[in-house]
Amino acid sequence: MDEIIYLDNAATTFPKPDVVHEYVYNFYRKNGVNPGRTGCDLALNAEKMIHDTRKKYSNFFNQSLVSKNKIKDPNRMIFTMNATMGLNLVVNGVVAPRDHIITSLLEHNSVIRPVNHKIKEGADATFVAPDPEGYLDPSDIEKNIKSNTKLVIINHASNVSGVVQDIKSIGSICKKHGIPFAVDCSQTAGVIPIDMYESNIDFLVFTGHKGLFAPTGTGGVCCADHAEIKSSLVGGTGVRSADPYHLEEFPYRLEAGTLNLAGIAGLSAGLDYILNKGIENIYNHEIHLLRMLQEGLLKIKGVRIWGTTSLEKNKRVATLSTSIENYDASDVGTILDVEYGIQTRTGLHCAPLIHQHYGSAPRGTVRFSIGPFNTEEHIVKAIKAVAEVAADRN
Repeated sequence: MDEIIYLDNAATTFPKPDVVHEYVYNFYRKNGVNPGRTGCDLALNAEKMIHDTRKKYSNFFNQSLVSKNKIKDPNRMIFTMNATMGLNLVVNGVVAPRDHIITSLLEHNSVIRPVNHKIKEGADATFVAPDPEGYLDPSDIEKNIKSNTKLVIINHASNVSGVVQDIKSIGSICKKHGIPFAVDCSQTAGVIPIDMYESNIDFLVFTGHKGLFAPTGTGGVCCADHAEIKSSLVGGTGVRSADPYHLEEFPYRLEAGTLNLAGIAGLSAGLDYILNKGIENIYNHEIHLLRMLQEGLLKIKGVRIWGTTSLEKNKRVATLSTSIENYDASDVGTILDVEYGIQTRTGLHCAPLIHQHYGSAPRGTVRFSIGPFNTEEHIVKAIKAVAEVAADRN
C-alpha cells in the first residue's frame, strides 16, 4: 500500500499542523525550564507563555457567566494532563456523598467511572437515555432533578456517533434550578464554537490532543467566575512554599506540581492555527467529507450506521460508527488496516453504556472519524474498501 489513511481523529488528530511541531520544538528548546520556580529570564518567558495561553483559552470559550463583556480571570483556566483528569477534578470537587448527579448514557468512561466511584461513596446518579438518533431531550434532564442534585455533566458530542447535544437548552435548565453544569468538550473543542456565557456552562472540560491539535497529555478546565469547586489535588505550587496546606486561589486550587510546558506551548500554537484557519472552515471541510463517507456507506449492502445520520450544522461532528452484517467489528478494522492501510477504531470506544443502549455491545462498532487533513481521495478509498469487505462476506 502507498499510504496510511488515518481516520481515527476522534481518538487524536493526526498529523498535527507543522506550525505546532515547530513552535513546541523551538519554544521548549529555548525556554524549557521550570516556570514559576525562579526569577530568571527563561523561567519568566515560560511563565508568560503559560499565562498568555490561559488568556487565549479563557477568551476562546468566553469564560464568564456574570456578564458577557466582563473581564475574565484567566487564572480560572486550569491546565490538566487530559480531559479525564479535568472531569475527575470537577466530579470530585463538586459532588459529596449523598449528592445526586445527572449525566447520560452517551458518556465516555472519563465521566462514567468517576460518577460510579461517587455512587460507591454514597452518592446517587441518573443516566438519562437519548432518543433513537442519539440526542438528549433537555426536558428529560429537568424531569430528573432532585432536591439534592448538585451536578449535571454531559458530553457535548458523542465519540461514538458524533451527535452534538443542545447544551444551551440544558445550561438554561441548570441555571433555572441553580445546579452547576459541566460539559465534556473533548470532541468539540476547536471544532464547534462554544460560549460558556451563552450556554450557562460552569465547568468546561477539554482535551488538547484532538480538535485543538496539541500534543497528548494536555487539556484543561475552564471554571466560570462564580463556579465553586473544592481542591482534590495537592502538592507543590512554586509559590508560598512555607504554607503547610495547598493554596485556595486559582489556578493553584486545581493545579499542583510542574506544568507540561511543551504541551501548553502546543495548546497555544494549536489554537493559533485554528483561529488563523477559521473554526468554521475546518468544520465545513470535515462535514463535507463525512457526507461523502456516509452517503457512500449507506449504499453498501449489509452496512449499518449506528446513531444519527443527520448532517445539520453544529448538530454533528465528523464521526460515525458502522458495522458490516456477519462481520465482527474487530475483524473489519484489522482488514481495513492490514489490507488497505485505513486506520479506524473498533470496539466500545470507552463508552459502553451507549453501545448497550444501541444494541451494538458487546463487540462494538467500526468508527470512522475525519480530520482536517483528510481528503476526498481518502474517503473514496475508504468507501471502496468497505464495499469490498462487505462483498466478500455477503
